[in-house]
Amino acid sequence: MSDNLFIRHAETDMAGTFCGHSDPPVNQRGQAQIQTLLASIDLRQIDCIYSSDLQRATATAHAIANTHNLPVHPSTALREIHFGAWEGLTWQQIEQRDPAYARSWTEEFPNLPAPGGETFADFQARILNAIELLSPPPSNNRTVIVTHAGVMRVVLAASSCCTEQQAWERTRAYCSTFTYQRPAGLQQRVP
Repeated sequence: MSDNLFIRHAETDMAGTFCGHSDPPVNQRGQAQIQTLLASIDLRQIDCIYSSDLQRATATAHAIANTHNLPVHPSTALREIHFGAWEGLTWQQIEQRDPAYARSWTEEFPNLPAPGGETFADFQARILNAIELLSPPPSNNRTVIVTHAGVMRVVLAASSCCTEQQAWERTRAYCSTFTYQRPAGLQQRVP
């Protein structure tokens, strides 16, 4: 049985905003986080590296790939949830622009999407489908998946290994990681 090492991307200048499908580069702190990540995790026996196609994830993935001379396989299916009209805004800005909708969103989450954004149900289905479709490594070693905090929380919740609060805490830090034991027998290709 192989495992997947999930890694949250490094920091960008949009930290603290609803970044979703926005595509900022990794900032200087993020570059330092990547170096700390490379020094702190076991990167032996990696066969495959998948990544969200957004540059904050691909930059993090390429740093890992360069240590193993492996390609990075980017996928739009591994992107964060799309926040629609809230892309690039802080929560304070959202509350100032539309306090009634912001209040409804917090009360009805996850059933109410951001205005013009992806529903949580669609996001969750997209992520779980993408994870099932990833090719297992040929030698049953490790697959690295560099993605976003929301994606990682969906996987943690689906694996029932922790509560929502615990999933939030585990994925909060940039370059945070967790390992997911992949069920045997999945032989399909990346989306």
